[in-house]
Amino acid sequence: MFSTSFFLRNRHIQTLYAPLLRKQNKPQIESEIFELEDGDFVECYWHDTKPIDERPIVVLLHGLTGSFNSPYIQGMMHALKAEGFASVLMHFRGCSGKENRLPRGYHSGDTTDVKAWIDHLHHIYPNNDLYAVGYSIGGNVLLKLLGEEREKTLLSAAVSVSAPMLLDVCTQIISKGFSKLYERHLLSSLRASLLKKYTLFDMETRLKYKKEDIHKIQTIEAFDEVYTAPIHGFSSAREYYNLCSSKQFLKHIHIPTHIIHAEDDPFMDERVIPKEEELSSSVTLEVSPYGGHVGFISGSLFKPKYWLEERVVQYFLENQRGV
Repeated sequence: MFSTSFFLRNRHIQTLYAPLLRKQNKPQIESEIFELEDGDFVECYWHDTKPIDERPIVVLLHGLTGSFNSPYIQGMMHALKAEGFASVLMHFRGCSGKENRLPRGYHSGDTTDVKAWIDHLHHIYPNNDLYAVGYSIGGNVLLKLLGEEREKTLLSAAVSVSAPMLLDVCTQIISKGFSKLYERHLLSSLRASLLKKYTLFDMETRLKYKKEDIHKIQTIEAFDEVYTAPIHGFSSAREYYNLCSSKQFLKHIHIPTHIIHAEDDPFMDERVIPKEEELSSSVTLEVSPYGGHVGFISGSLFKPKYWLEERVVQYFLENQRGV
């Protein structure tokens, strides 16, 4: 169970420490462009190079507006390599720094691209066990995919960290109090990405929303109502949240899956935490009083330890096939 020092027992310190203060060597990567069936692509970053042996491969899924530059991605790559795992980050559409080719982007329940990438990995590396770890919305996508695929999944084990398992609740919480500062930061990136779409495509016809009004979008829910829901085929943000929240899929998961969550996560509240009867026998839940959102920093303020990386690697080692 995660524990931390007195001076790190603050949800915002936990959430912001690594993005603002963590110093680490940037992993060397090999980029792979993975073509999708609809003509779009995702860019995937292998740590160092693609494997030429039968080491297990861990697929990393980042959070909203995240990328290879997210400290938790780079830290996990280093930790996995130290224990003999290969790792690859699948950027969601448009998140690697390269604009994707279509008016649509990605969303919190978009499992199609991840499934296609995992299918591809299994085809290319049939003798390598496949694992996955998802952070924030990447964790929600991962849990939803596992519940959809049930016993058919090609993954051997998975970890979900700080997943917004009830999307409607999370959009409410992030619009209140200090958490609204996080929302403003995320919206700045989301609005900028949407503005680029307007320069590339006829978005006003598709969305019935004028380019000059984008600056008026002041909440994540409003952004989802204007762009995320209609461009991805949902009738409203409410329908999008109802269909894509991963909590309803947990009882259908068939492989060893570990959910890591903090009670003090500033993006959500206790309603997000699943009850025992909502979990399948394959799912374990680790809830800590502290940890913030994708934080889980132990040690001290000046000598931090990144417990999350140790815990994820430990779980995969415990659930290796044949071990």
